[in-house]
This record gives sequence, structure tokens and C-alpha cells, in this order.
Amino acid sequence: MSSGQEVGEIFGDGSGPAMSLLRSPTVIIAAVGLWGMNVYLFKLFKIDYVHVLTLDLIKEKEASARKGGDNKEDDNSDLCSVGSTGSIPGPTMTNRNTKGSKRRANSPGDNNNHVNSADSEVTAGKLIIFSLSLLLLLHMSTVTWIDFIGGSAIGAIFIFYLAVIVGILLPLPSTAWIRTACMTIFHRTFELINPRCFCLGSGIPRAIPFIDVFFADACCSLSKVFFDWGMLWHLAWHYPEPVPMELHSIIIPSVAASLPYFIRARQCLVMYTIGAMKADAKKYQHMLNAIKYSTSLWPLVVSAYQKTITNEKEKAALEAFLIVLLAINSTYSLAWDIIMDWGMMQNTCAGGSNGGLTKSHSSCAHSVLRPKLRFGAPTSIGILFIDIVLRYSWVLRFWETDLFPNADIYILCTQFLEAIRRSLWNLLRVEWEHIKQNKGKEEDADDDVEMMEQKAFLAPKSRSMSPSFQHKQRS
Repeated sequence: MSSGQEVGEIFGDGSGPAMSLLRSPTVIIAAVGLWGMNVYLFKLFKIDYVHVLTLDLIKEKEASARKGGDNKEDDNSDLCSVGSTGSIPGPTMTNRNTKGSKRRANSPGDNNNHVNSADSEVTAGKLIIFSLSLLLLLHMSTVTWIDFIGGSAIGAIFIFYLAVIVGILLPLPSTAWIRTACMTIFHRTFELINPRCFCLGSGIPRAIPFIDVFFADACCSLSKVFFDWGMLWHLAWHYPEPVPMELHSIIIPSVAASLPYFIRARQCLVMYTIGAMKADAKKYQHMLNAIKYSTSLWPLVVSAYQKTITNEKEKAALEAFLIVLLAINSTYSLAWDIIMDWGMMQNTCAGGSNGGLTKSHSSCAHSVLRPKLRFGAPTSIGILFIDIVLRYSWVLRFWETDLFPNADIYILCTQFLEAIRRSLWNLLRVEWEHIKQNKGKEEDADDDVEMMEQKAFLAPKSRSMSPSFQHKQRS
């Protein structure tokens, strides 16, 4: 969820709208590079995040196979697009099936499959190189089209997007992983809007898989990018005339920016419905989560409406109201980050139930946060502190005129800060989901986990084996 839902300049044909066009691809490029950082750290700390993201799809496929349902083919396509092709990068083996995977790897014909898998596998290095290439392409297309050809910013952005699409579609082996990743994104995007109920059957909705929750949360951090895309449509529609300063001119960009929050709130309502049908005592948590996403909509709407107001007194009143809304949203979201998304501060001292551990805690950080910290106490505390700061990055608006040359540079800065915050949030979110999925299965590996935490950021070879594998070797 965005740290601040303010929008940039909407109307006119000056540098404000031009900056709006340039900032959306820039933020997307930064997000790609930051995901590469996530991939590297997941691999470094031996978190099989591909399995974490796809476990719900695997369970759904197995349940469908047992029932002999009609969704078997769809589930197979989900798993192929997400796991086996490497479109979500990283190892796909778990400690429970490592030996079986090794035996299958030695079977005849696996060499060709290994080559194909290597071509389509997404790695941290590929993501970082790809993001740097996109940044260079954006710079070159903008400079060439505007400075040398004398074209407009709209033309430069369309040239950039066209060049990216053509480059991805070219059937080159080196870009196979990009096409695979794009297909996965398109498929998961469809699942975000796909009704999850059997209208002709029992009427019980299907549970939202974790990968779709994770993807929708990422889209929430890019809500301003969706706004900028709506603005791009408006500018292109009115080109070469400026966008008129009318209320209807903010509807399309505002609706586009609101879509991720509506989708995520809908997911929460679906899970609340499932919880009510199953008489789940914790179903209220999904409703509270939906309310959290609703608090993100109001700052965005008020900020966009503020751009249409010319009366200074009314603008000042809306500014005060906007600050209150931003404070409520940031505080609510921060508390949810720490307690629910990361599983921290859940009264671990009382019963040690968090993460399935019952033994005494090795440090104050483990007692206050949670017993299991795969990234180590110092790293987890650092991420927590940075998340707190970046959740309130909107307070920079109080020094906006002193720090930034215009409002759109300020918006661009907050977008970058939100992308950084989301990348750090990803680490602890996947870590906590990994712990929940393995609850009750790794108690015998607790000593090894603590050793990993104490040796955080050492060379990867010092933790070349997973904790459960080390335990088996000792036994």
C-alpha cells in the first residue's frame, strides 16, 4: 500500500504532465531491479519463495484432482506458468522432496529440459541487468525523440513502450525468461478479476491463493503508476490540446489508481465469506483488512479533487483533511504490516505460540518480534525501522517547496520510496508465510535456524545446506 496517495499535476500541457508520463516507467523499472534484490536475498537466506508463493496453487490442484473436478487443467496451467517454468525465480525444491528431485534429475532426457529451464529461469542478475537496460532505453528514446526529433513527451513514452514490446516479442533465447514472466503476470492479473465462486455448484468461493494476495499488494504500491497511465490516456485523447480543468477529467485516472485497492479489498471480502461459511473465529481479520484498504482510497480521491479547486480557502481545508486521512491510513497500515503481515509482536513472551515455537527466546528482539527471524534480528529490526519511516514519507509535503523544484518531483520521490518500502516488506512477508506453511514441521531444526540468524550476511557457502538437511546429516 502506498505511503501517500497524493497525485501530481493533471491539467495543462507543461512540464507537470510531461513528468507524469516519465515517472511511471521509471518507477516500474526501479521495481524490477528491487525485485532482483529480493530474489538474491531469498536465495542467500535459503528461503524457497517459489514454493511459498505456489503452495496454495499446489494444494488447490491436489484437491481438484481428488474430487475429479473440472478445474484440473486450469490448475495445471497455473502451476506451469508459476513454478516449473521459473517465471517466478528461485529453487522449486523443498526439503521434503529433495532426494526425489535428485533422482529424477538423473533420468535420461533431463539435459534438454535443464537447458530450457535455464533459458526461462528468472535470476537476480537477469532482473538487475534488464532494469538497467530499460533505464538506458528510456533515456535514449526520450532524448532522441524530444531533443533531436523535436517531438513531444507523449511520443517519447509511446516509442519507449513500443520498443519494449517489440524487444520482448522477438523470439530470442536470451529473452525467453522475460516472455515467461510476462505470461505469468498476465495470467495472475486475470485471476485478480476472475470470480472465485462456482455459481452453478455449491456457491462456495474458492480461497484466494497467496500468490494473488502478494501480487495484488504489489499493485497497491504502484497505484500512482496506474494513475499516471490514466493520465497518459487523457493526454493522448486531448492531444495536442491541454487537458481541461474539469471534474470529469480526474475520474479515469482516479479510478485506475483505485483499482488495486478495490481488488485487494474484494479478496479480503471473499476470504471473509469463506470464513463465515466455515465458522472461522478469525474471519473478522479479513474484514479489518478490507477496511484498511478502504482507508487508502480516500486520500487518493481527495488529492485528485484538490487539483480541480481554485479557491485557496477551500484548498487549505482539503489539505488539512488530506493530512488526517494520510495519518489514519499510514498508522493503520503500519500496524497491520507488523502484526499481521509479518507475524510480529503477537504476545510471543506469553506462550511462544508464534511460529510454532515453545522454547525460550534467545534475545530481546526475538521476544518482542517473534522467535523465528530467518534474516536475523539486526536485519529484521532494520527493515522494521525503515518501514516505519517510509510509511510516513508523505510528511515530506511539509517541506515540499524547500526540497523539491515542483510537485511532480515530490510525487516521483514518494513513488521511489514506496517501491523501496515494498521490496523490504516483501522479505519479511514471504519469510512469515514460509514459517506459517512449515509450522510444526521444523521444530527439530530450530538450533540450525538460530545459527543461520547469528551468521546473517556471511558467505552463502557457510549455509550451503538447509537446516532440515543438516539435521538429517547429523542424525
